[in-house]
Amino acid sequence: MPVYLDHAATTPMRPEAVAALTAALATVGNPASIHSAGQRAKRSLEESRAVVAATLDADPIELVFTGNGTEAINLAIKGLYWQRQHDAVRPRIVLPAGEHHATLDTVEWLAAHEGAEIVELPVDELGRLDIDALAAELEADAGRIALVTMLWANNEVGTVQSVARVAELTAAAGVPLHLDAVAAYGQLPVGLHALRRETGAKPGEGLVAISVSAHKIGGPAGIGALVLDRTGRIEPLIHGGGQQRRVRSGTQDVAAAASFAAAAETVALRLEDDAARMAALRDRLIEGVAEAVPSAVLSGDPAPAGRLPGNAHFAFPGCEGDSLLFLLDAAGVAVSTGSACQAGVPEPSHVLLAMGRSESEARGALRITLGHDSSEADVDAFLAALPAAHERAAKAGLAARRTSFDR
Repeated sequence: MPVYLDHAATTPMRPEAVAALTAALATVGNPASIHSAGQRAKRSLEESRAVVAATLDADPIELVFTGNGTEAINLAIKGLYWQRQHDAVRPRIVLPAGEHHATLDTVEWLAAHEGAEIVELPVDELGRLDIDALAAELEADAGRIALVTMLWANNEVGTVQSVARVAELTAAAGVPLHLDAVAAYGQLPVGLHALRRETGAKPGEGLVAISVSAHKIGGPAGIGALVLDRTGRIEPLIHGGGQQRRVRSGTQDVAAAASFAAAAETVALRLEDDAARMAALRDRLIEGVAEAVPSAVLSGDPAPAGRLPGNAHFAFPGCEGDSLLFLLDAAGVAVSTGSACQAGVPEPSHVLLAMGRSESEARGALRITLGHDSSEADVDAFLAALPAAHERAAKAGLAARRTSFDR
């Protein structure tokens, strides 16, 4: 049976989520209808909303279901940006280097179509935001900043960001903050109200929005959520029936919401134990890679508390990450690279480049991620397959960057 170590991409659905989904699919009713069937659907939907919101330290009314995490991120960034232009010109969007493409592509679209100014702040060699740079930016030009957006934890190298300090700085500057918690949710405590209280955030300022996705925690693909503080103001992406506080119109997926809630509730009950178990497997895997391939360079924070419990990320200098991936896949082990491949041309990881890594290291990235069903046997299988895969990938070297299309 293949070994699956790509849980950061998606993790298997939990049995509780499968059961909730199949049960809900057997029922009928539009939650916007006023007849009995519609009201039963609405009750199920709102009960699910309350469950998911509770796991994110939010009120039910503050949770907006979306089609996925990417939509939640787009809604937060575009919606906040547009709303912030109502009473003043605030063109600047501040974010760290090395963000997920759901964020990068969104702010680049706003720059191309809406005149947004992108302010990209440096990260250190671990992938963590330079807090002093953020503080200086907020102090110098807070009045022209539409929002600050950043990852709660880096989806590629696993480094956990200093979210409390960022929330504190943005609250003091009167600037809204959006956190992409898609990678962090289900592995770390993620919540809205406590951070707002701790940072003294005023209405509409500081941390106001958090994006998450169900399929990262053992729920179904096709549903995510945006937690939007009740004082937050946002322009919608989708217009129609005015559902969900008029923030996201459209008929809601009751079955997916029920499945999301089942996964979220299970995760919340087991979070501490699951995180400890994954962290132990992660540490054993990191130690095993260092022994098997001494040239491998660990990416992200080496301190256990500074990285996601399920993340182990390495750069293998002189190897293509894609080569390692395919060789490991042939050996029955599924992992991922940190690189994007466009038109068949391997490209270096933009996250590692932002961290100051060489192009060779950035092209030889490999991300191994653990989940709720990962086992010691999975780690054993990966460590057994790695030496031969690395040997062959190292012999192949780096692919030529020039292709026939460049002629």
